[in-house]
Amino acid sequence: MKKHKRIVVKVGTKVITASDGSLDAGRVENIANQVSAVMESGTEVLLVTSGAIGAGMGLLKMKKRPSVLADLQAAAAVGQGHLMHVYGELFKRSGHAVGQMLLTQEDFQNRERFLNIKHTINSLLIHGAIPIINENDTVATDEIKCGDNDRISGLLADLCGAGMLIILTDVDGLLDKHGNVIKVVTEVTKDIANLGGKSCSPFGTGGMATKIEAARAVTRAGIECVIADGRKADCIRKALAGEDCGTVFLSGKASLIAKKRWIAYSSRPKGAVTIDDGAREALVVKHKSLLASGIRSVTGDFGRGEAISVVDIKKKELARGLSGYSADEIRKIMGRKTGEIKSILGREGPDEVIHRDNLVIL
Repeated sequence: MKKHKRIVVKVGTKVITASDGSLDAGRVENIANQVSAVMESGTEVLLVTSGAIGAGMGLLKMKKRPSVLADLQAAAAVGQGHLMHVYGELFKRSGHAVGQMLLTQEDFQNRERFLNIKHTINSLLIHGAIPIINENDTVATDEIKCGDNDRISGLLADLCGAGMLIILTDVDGLLDKHGNVIKVVTEVTKDIANLGGKSCSPFGTGGMATKIEAARAVTRAGIECVIADGRKADCIRKALAGEDCGTVFLSGKASLIAKKRWIAYSSRPKGAVTIDDGAREALVVKHKSLLASGIRSVTGDFGRGEAISVVDIKKKELARGLSGYSADEIRKIMGRKTGEIKSILGREGPDEVIHRDNLVIL
């Protein structure tokens, strides 16, 4: 059994809800008991839990997932309070307080807020409390969609230096084309990613595709990931012990520094620039910075310092980076030489539209 200082456990909606969407008290208690045991063994646990919308639907007697945003948010508002109350009462038995954190994409987009998440979590754990984290579905707009908490769990595992991410769902793991569980994945290839599909459950928001993407992100950060059936009584212990309990995604050495992982995975691009073949070679082959001369078009409305995508003439995303110029400024200087920038904009500016230190090749 590999000893980890800290792990992240993500609980899917269908793990802790009944067929009608209401919370299954027995399953929630099972998860709480396992997390308490891990905490008492000396390993810190961040618990990322779905289920608020599903729980709210049960309390509001909604028979199917609403399609209207306001109804989704209402279900989340009712369900989140109930979910936290249940967890709070269960963890109190083992002497653990709980701390609720509701996050949105903006918390990850802003670098300062991103780091503040880490500080808050560290403080909660120092005081022996269990951070319980969910997407803030009561105020989110485009965030209420497939895979939010799968993605959040991966981001938090990286941010907080976890040794393992355990994603608990309602299947035995990643299945191959014949319906058999794949025990070990050494690398998330295109063929592995294609096994994920795009399905979502009536009460939850995630599918296997988002879990695979989370596994890809954390393994590139040097973090092991396990996808397992969370309805089984001893699933968390088995995952930590390396026993057969699902699909293990093996980690490698972190291939990107922390800042570049934030650019690649935490921030969402606010726009894009299309580059020519010469600029593509400079970035991908020669590992150079992106200059204005290689840019052919701009989409979106973004400011200086915001994350953008870099795509080739076939519209394939090649990279992401932090732009040294706004979208309007790039439209004025694209295709022009670096020496012309000052006369065009009427001010000094960086030589690079995206410096290589702020660029991640995908």
